[in-house]
Amino acid sequence: MSGLRLWGRTTSGNVQKPMWLLAELGLDHERIDVGGEFGGNNTPDYLAMNPNGRVPVLEDGDTIIWESNTIVRYLAARYGGARFWSDDPGRRAAAEMWMDWALTTLGPQLTGLFHAAVRTPEKDRNPARIDALAKGAVKVLTILEGHLAKSDWVAGSDLSIGDIPIGTQLYRYFDRDNERPPLPRVEAYYARMCERQAYRDTVMTSYESMIGVLPFSQAN
Repeated sequence: MSGLRLWGRTTSGNVQKPMWLLAELGLDHERIDVGGEFGGNNTPDYLAMNPNGRVPVLEDGDTIIWESNTIVRYLAARYGGARFWSDDPGRRAAAEMWMDWALTTLGPQLTGLFHAAVRTPEKDRNPARIDALAKGAVKVLTILEGHLAKSDWVAGSDLSIGDIPIGTQLYRYFDRDNERPPLPRVEAYYARMCERQAYRDTVMTSYESMIGVLPFSQAN
């Protein structure tokens, strides 16, 4: 056992980010179900690790980290070697800017669409909002479509940490019957992810338990 512990439920897209990278790196670790139907994220012990009461949290010995993108960066820097972490700040930034783009630009559309069309109880779904979010998703994915004309992955010819936050959102977008115009480069990009065993094992998993169940922050 490496001493790595990841706290968070497997159905959380944010938990899936470090899960995917841990699988790519083949790192031995323990994962502990917390959050959602498992609860446990508002206990004193958990709040001592993450005062926000959210998942995921990574423990690596005495090092405790929260915020999913930061956990991915940490794992890449400490364990990823040249494959996932470059000493060249420019090369790192080429990947990291897409991590931030996924958080600030892609996420509000794709995660918002998933919450509105899937997690909201059917009787409460707002067709106008779902339509607006679907159109917004296409708009931001068109940015990615243009960028992928340059390379197979967002930061070059191989998978990088820049692809991980994007990929965890794309599965639930393409897995559903969204109305969308063709985006051939994004579709090919997603297909390349689907070919990876680590992606299939950690991201392409059932979210049936989330259908019609709003996140706690939206249900209260």
